[in-house]
Amino acid sequence: MKKLILICIITLSCSLFAQAQKFKAHTVLAEETVESIAKKYQVSVADIYALNPDAKRKLNPNSVLIIPNATNLSSNEQEVTKELIGYEDHKVKRKETLYSLSKEYNVAIEDIKKHNKRLYAENLKKGDEIRIPRYKTVVSKVTPGTSFKKYTVQPKEGKWRVAYKFGITVAELETLNPGMKDVLQPGDVVNVPGSSDEKPIDDNFNYYTVQKSEGYFRLKVKLGLSQEELEKLNPELKTDGLKEGMVIKVPKTTSVGEVVGSVEQTNLTKGLKNLKTKQIAVMLPFRLNRVDTDSVQEAKALIRTDRRLAVSLDFHSGVLMAIDSAKRLGVSTKLRVFDTQDQLAEVSKILSSNDFSSYDAIIGPLMPNNLDRVARAVQNYGVPVISPITKPDQLFENVFQTVADTDVLERAIISFVQNDALKRNVLIIADHKHTAISNRLKSEFASARQVFSRKGKSGNDAYYIMAADVSGAFGPGKNYVFLETANEALVSNVTSMLNGMSNKNQEIIIVSTNKTEAFEGANVSNFHLAKLQFHYPSVNKSLNVDQPNSFVRAYKQKYGIEPNKFAVRGFDLTLDVLLRLASDEDLYKASTNGIETQYTENKFRYSKKLSGGYYNDAVYIVKYTSDLTIEEAKL
Repeated sequence: MKKLILICIITLSCSLFAQAQKFKAHTVLAEETVESIAKKYQVSVADIYALNPDAKRKLNPNSVLIIPNATNLSSNEQEVTKELIGYEDHKVKRKETLYSLSKEYNVAIEDIKKHNKRLYAENLKKGDEIRIPRYKTVVSKVTPGTSFKKYTVQPKEGKWRVAYKFGITVAELETLNPGMKDVLQPGDVVNVPGSSDEKPIDDNFNYYTVQKSEGYFRLKVKLGLSQEELEKLNPELKTDGLKEGMVIKVPKTTSVGEVVGSVEQTNLTKGLKNLKTKQIAVMLPFRLNRVDTDSVQEAKALIRTDRRLAVSLDFHSGVLMAIDSAKRLGVSTKLRVFDTQDQLAEVSKILSSNDFSSYDAIIGPLMPNNLDRVARAVQNYGVPVISPITKPDQLFENVFQTVADTDVLERAIISFVQNDALKRNVLIIADHKHTAISNRLKSEFASARQVFSRKGKSGNDAYYIMAADVSGAFGPGKNYVFLETANEALVSNVTSMLNGMSNKNQEIIIVSTNKTEAFEGANVSNFHLAKLQFHYPSVNKSLNVDQPNSFVRAYKQKYGIEPNKFAVRGFDLTLDVLLRLASDEDLYKASTNGIETQYTENKFRYSKKLSGGYYNDAVYIVKYTSDLTIEEAKL
C-alpha cells in the first residue's frame, strides 16, 4: 500500500508539472512495452533505456519509469530554435488584445510580455506603444548528453538544496528518484541530471521555492524584488523563466511579505465568499483502544489519569462547537476525526487507508513526530497541516505552527516596554544561565543596568541578589525590571525585595521574556507579583468567565461545565481555519501577514519562512492585576 501511495504521489506531481519538468514518471501497465511507452511520449526507446537501465532486463507492471520530456531531449536530431533579430513598433488600436496581436504578428503572447515588462502588471489599452519582437528560425544539430549521474547527499542538505545545485525543481528531483525518502540523510545517493553543472549554496543568501501561479509581479509584491533583481541573482531566469517548484536565490534580508508593527484585527465574517463545504480532518491521540466502553467507571478513571486523552476530548469538544458556529455563518463542514493512538504506526495506517488529497486542511496530530509524518505525506497535494498545541519538529511548506516561538514572545515584550513613553528606567536581573538573554536585552536597552545573581564560595550560582545590587537603579515614575530565570529561589528573592521598594512615587513593574514555572512556585507570592504588575508574553489570554461570551454560554449549556483552555483552543483554532478557508481560495492565500484574527482566548497572524511553512507571530502581553487575576496589558 505504501508503494501504491508513492506511485500516486509521483503521478500527481507529474500531472502538475508536466509542461515545465525535464522528466516525467510513468507507471507501467500490464499490456505495455518499452516501444509503446516511447511512442506515447514521443521519445526513443534508447532515451527510456538511458534513464531506466533495469528496463532492458524486464519491464514489470506497476513499476515506475522515468521519461524524459520530449521538449528537453538532447539527441542527434535537428533542434529548431528562434533568435531575436529586432523589433517592430506598434500602437495599440481599439479592441486589440494580446491574443489578436500574437496572431497578427505570429508571435507568442509571452514573448510580447517579455519585451514589454509592464504588461505583466498592466492590461493592454488603446494608445499604448509597444514593441513586437521579430525572430528568425535557427536549425542546429545537438549532441546527446548523459542522462543522469549519481550524487551523494551532503550533511545539512535537503531536497531543495540538491534541486538548486543541479538547476531542477524539487518535483523533478523526486521524479528522477521514485524511491526517494521524505527526508534526505547524509550519504544517500540520488539521481541528478548528468549535464547540469553543480551550483554552490551561498549561506549569505536565502533561497525561495516558487509557488504555483507565481510570476514576477506576484514575487515583487511578496518578496519586494523586481524581475531585474531576481534575474541578476539567478541568471538562468533569463533563459528558462520562472517555473513552479524551482528554487531561486534571494538576499539574506528578504522576508515573505511581512507587515511591520501592529495590524488592525480582521473580522473574517464580513468577507466570506468561498462557501463550498470544507473537508477537514482532525487527528488526536484519544487512544480509545485502551478504553473499555462497557465500564463507565473505568472510562472515567482513565480520563482523569490519562492527560492526552483528556486534552483530546476537550479539544475535540471545542472543534465541534466551532463547526456549529461556522455553520450558522453559512460555512458547512465535512469533518472526519481520526484516533492516532499516539503511535506513528497508526498514523501511517491512517494515511495509507485514506485519500487526503482533496482535504482543505488537517488539524493535528498533537505530537510533533506524528504531525511531521502527516505533513510529509500530504505535502505534494498542497494540503495544509495545522499544529494545534505543540511546535513541529520541522516546519514544512504546508505546515501552520499556531504556537508562537520563544523569539516571537521575546520580541513582543521588548517592543511593549520600548513603546511605553512613560518608562523611566530599565533594570535587567538574571541568573548566570540566562546571560545570553540578559545581553540581548542590554543591546535593546543601552542605558539599562545588568545585575546577575550572586555566587557562593564554591563559585556556583547562589540564586539571590542583595539590595545593594540594585541601589540607585530606580527613580520617580515607571521602572521596568526584566527578571530572566528558571529558578524559584531567585524569583522569590527578587519579587520580595522589589515589593518593598515599590511605592506611589516609584512604580516598579516586573517583566520577563519567558514566564517559567519558577514564577508559579510555592515560595513565590502571587500578592507580590500582583503588586509589581508582573507582565509577560503569552500565546493566549485567560478567559474571564464573568464577562458575557456566546461561546462560553453555549459550551456551558451543551456540556454543563465551563470550557477549559484546551476546549477554547479547539474552538478558536478551528473557527479561524474555517473562516479563513471561506474568505479566500485556500488557507495559504487567507493567511498573509496582514491578517490578524482574535477569538475567545487566542489570536492568529501568520508569517511564512522563506524555505518553510507558516508560524503564528500574534501574541498577548498579559499582566497580574491587584485582584489576583490575569488580563491583557494595554499601554
